[in-house]
Amino acid sequence: VYMAFCYFGGIYMKDKKPFDLRGALSLWNLFLASFSAWGMVKTVPQLVHFITSKDFDKTVCDPAYVYGSPGTGLAVQLFCLSKIPELVDTFFIITRKKPLIFLHWYHHVTVLAFCWHSYITESGAGLWFIAMNYTVHAVMYFYYFLQATKMVPKWFPTILITIMQISQMVIGTAIVGYSIYFKNYGSKNYPEIGSCNVEFDNLVVGGIIYASYLYLFVEFFVKRFLLTPKKSKEPAKKDL
Repeated sequence: VYMAFCYFGGIYMKDKKPFDLRGALSLWNLFLASFSAWGMVKTVPQLVHFITSKDFDKTVCDPAYVYGSPGTGLAVQLFCLSKIPELVDTFFIITRKKPLIFLHWYHHVTVLAFCWHSYITESGAGLWFIAMNYTVHAVMYFYYFLQATKMVPKWFPTILITIMQISQMVIGTAIVGYSIYFKNYGSKNYPEIGSCNVEFDNLVVGGIIYASYLYLFVEFFVKRFLLTPKKSKEPAKKDL
């Protein structure tokens, strides 16, 4: 249904005037920024606690039920559920007749599917991805709130948002790669840690989509910040 809307929505709007929707878009981005900031507060400290108190192997392999306080578990669940209402982003792009780039809709579709699969299989590495994504979203959506309300400070370097997005993809790809290694070889070398609680098919799909995100965001960075005039340089409207 979402992908059909991406296609037929563009056709429907082709000969129509774009809707303004600036007020609704401002509130929507502020809501997503606030939600993401809340999720960041609930998940980042828990991840930092795991990193500082566990072997690295356990931070990517322990099952999801060790995510800590109920607040963290709730933030993890709501993160996965939030990928459905986040599809509204595309509604604003199409109805305002803005360019709908491949990176945008591809990211929405694959993140939604990957998050749900990771959640139902209790992926041990999930907290890494969620904490990073909440953090990037908090900054990105707040920037887009400021942009919609025309309050972005002139000094703000928008390139930093895209750098955050690319950094997330680099770390995410590395986490998936290490989890694949540990899933196959780690438990044999470190039997006291036990097996890695990540499904192999989840790792394969995760590796493919994270590597593709990394490529697409780097491509976006090069085209937007290195090959185009300064006045058109804006960060990507997506991240994972």
